[in-house]
Amino acid sequence: MTESRIIKKYPNRRLYDTAISSYITLADVKNLVLDGVEFQVVDAKTREDLTRTILLQIISEEEEGGEPIFSSQLLAQLIRSYGGNMQNMLTNYLEKSLELWADQQRVFHERTRELIDHNPVNLMTQIAERNLQMWRQMGGFESWESWGGGSGSAGSAKSDGNGSNSSTGEPSAGGASGSGQSAGKSGKRAGNARQSGSEQRSKGSSNS
Repeated sequence: MTESRIIKKYPNRRLYDTAISSYITLADVKNLVLDGVEFQVVDAKTREDLTRTILLQIISEEEEGGEPIFSSQLLAQLIRSYGGNMQNMLTNYLEKSLELWADQQRVFHERTRELIDHNPVNLMTQIAERNLQMWRQMGGFESWESWGGGSGSAGSAKSDGNGSNSSTGEPSAGGASGSGQSAGKSGKRAGNARQSGSEQRSKGSSNS
């Protein structure tokens, strides 16, 4: 098993990395954390373990200089947990929760990278399906379907060729109007025929 990297802290607050035989800064220690390097910070004189103190300094700088993780309410809850009977259980709970969260993030990034390398279209399809499922759970999709379905139903009641409503079988207003127009045209043609016959008989009588 690889031994932890030893970093010595001197009274002048300088940090000395024994692995590279050089002084380092707090930012360098942060990079070791990000790279997953196991290390231990010890007092150069007393050999006291100061790892937690250095890590808390890094967290303090991150909270003050960037987007904070710990809200005031969360910090207040943590302060209230000190000294209680459940303090050790809370420590274990937080550690396990962060381990699970880190594992989920790792699996997600690996899965995303795999899908992008092999089938980016499949990745976009899965994202769209998840978004659609979330939209349905929020009730927005059902409301949209109901609105669209209602419009389709209103527009589906069309008249057939005989002037009847296809959904109810009742004569439609358009069908009745068409029948009236056809009857009017037939009556006009019959009147014109009778008038033409009368004119022809009048001409015959005049000639005789």
